[in-house]
Amino acid sequence: MSGMSDVRLALQGQELVAGQRRAAAPREISHWRLFWQRCHTRKALLNLTCEQLRDIGLTAEQARQEGVKPFWRS
Repeated sequence: MSGMSDVRLALQGQELVAGQRRAAAPREISHWRLFWQRCHTRKALLNLTCEQLRDIGLTAEQARQEGVKPFWRS
């Protein structure tokens, strides 16, 4: 193997270990992560251009409706 492959394998191993630690974390943490993700992606929707919205199949009104929802609502 080349040195680059060894580095990739080491990084992938670290990511797997980190993922296992997250999976073993208390359930409340995953709820907060979900809330943060909703908040982050909804804010991002509000900043997309018309072309970007068209690419993902949303109208500006649909993006606005989703973007202004509070993070605790699904």
